[in-house]
Amino acid sequence: MKSLIAEIDAIDEVEVFGRVKAVQGLLIEVVGPLRELRVGGRVKIETSASTSLECEIIGFRDGHALCLPFGPVEGVRLGCRAIFVGHDGAVYPDVSWLGRVINANGEPIDDKGPLTTGAKACSLRTSPLPAHRRGRVGVPLDLGVRALNSFTTVCEGQRLGIFAGSGVGKSVLMSMLARNTQSDVAIIGLIGERGREVREFVTDQLGEEGIKKAIVVVATSDEPALMRRQAAYLTLTLAEYFRDQGKKVLCMMDSLTRFAMAQREIGLATGEPPTAKGYPPTVFAELPRLLERAGPGLINSGSVTGLFTVLVEGDDHNEPIADAVRGILDGHIVMERAIAERGRYPAVNVLRSISRTMPACVPENVQPVLQKAREYLSVFADMEELIRLGAYRKGSDPKVDKAIEVNGALEAFLSQSQNEKTTIAEGYELLAAIVEEVPDV
Repeated sequence: MKSLIAEIDAIDEVEVFGRVKAVQGLLIEVVGPLRELRVGGRVKIETSASTSLECEIIGFRDGHALCLPFGPVEGVRLGCRAIFVGHDGAVYPDVSWLGRVINANGEPIDDKGPLTTGAKACSLRTSPLPAHRRGRVGVPLDLGVRALNSFTTVCEGQRLGIFAGSGVGKSVLMSMLARNTQSDVAIIGLIGERGREVREFVTDQLGEEGIKKAIVVVATSDEPALMRRQAAYLTLTLAEYFRDQGKKVLCMMDSLTRFAMAQREIGLATGEPPTAKGYPPTVFAELPRLLERAGPGLINSGSVTGLFTVLVEGDDHNEPIADAVRGILDGHIVMERAIAERGRYPAVNVLRSISRTMPACVPENVQPVLQKAREYLSVFADMEELIRLGAYRKGSDPKVDKAIEVNGALEAFLSQSQNEKTTIAEGYELLAAIVEEVPDV
């Protein structure tokens, strides 16, 4: 009954409408009473007697509202009736949504029947919590992946980026994290994903166990820019909904780059000037607004641990989006094509990866083990070319000799199959045995 009352309250009392003035590409110009229009507002264009196209107002020009559609513009003609909707988009989430696959509008796409409407409307574009009211990051979070647990330890409420080129294994790593991470709920946003990979991810990689505690939000690459952007907003909205219930939420998004590309399309359509690599200024304003919504909740409440992938174009880890995201998040995981090409998965370069909360959350008796392991990996990386060419002579440097001796074991430690799980304590014990430093763990 509460949800029904909420839906009735959302109905507009007075119908206000305008007309389609022009269509240029995906941009639709609408004329109407300007006092009723606002950026972010919704418009429903009646394309025929029985169908309508929902749009969002993204700006104004010469007294006309500039709208971008949530669907294909076929059927829109000059003079079409455009009804202005009072709300700016909201969803009514419910706990029963767990285990479901939905689109950017919060509608089911998994053929499992309709979704239960929750009692409370949740806005898609909420502001992040005030900094002074937030709690601190919590205890270390067991991700189940040895390389990440040991070398880039993540705490509850932390936000981490996974940086990689295409085809390096981001999706497989995400599925491992979704299944193995010790969280109450997992919210997974597939933004601009290939259509054929959605079912593979849900059925094969996530599996029945992984989907039970997850909600998957999907916006494929062929959908309009507004749908791809809204899928990212919906992912964070659902994470906030469960966080406010005191849950430990794992929020994963693949990928932030496609969210930025969607915002680039929207910005350029409004006439914004392109800057770095064609990205307009609003892209770099929207990224922190989105990412800051993840993190610790109010003191003594739930948290949202965020893992966001960044698709680095041309394997350039210094391209604009990667650079901007690194400055916002609390650490980054770097996956390299060269490591994947030699058959080690997950292809994480632990020397280039960092967790900003790690120094404070790793036990003191374990830190010497991690330092030695990093030292051996670093020494071997520096001498790798000489070693492979046979130019290094054994006995020249004891540190290099030790690095060569333990390198095979360290590579085996960093390699992990998709269905394998290792806890934080087990990872420390394995690593201590390799570097011959046995702590009390």
